[in-house]
Amino acid sequence: MYYMINTLIFLLKKTMRDQSGATAIEYGLIVGLMAAIVVSVLGIFGDRLEDLFQAVADKLGQAAESVSGTNSNP
Repeated sequence: MYYMINTLIFLLKKTMRDQSGATAIEYGLIVGLMAAIVVSVLGIFGDRLEDLFQAVADKLGQAAESVSGTNSNP
């Protein structure tokens, strides 16, 4: 019985000192936090971002039409 308790204590101490997987877990937590932030920001500002991208696309379309219109009539 004494041997089993000592073995259990030894294994617990060894496990507490083992830091090999800590870095991977920390990186996983950071990535998860960043993903949650991105999802939250897109949820809050999604409509505004869509309007912004649509405005940029419209301006690019107008610029392309303007350039192609001036180049076709030399």
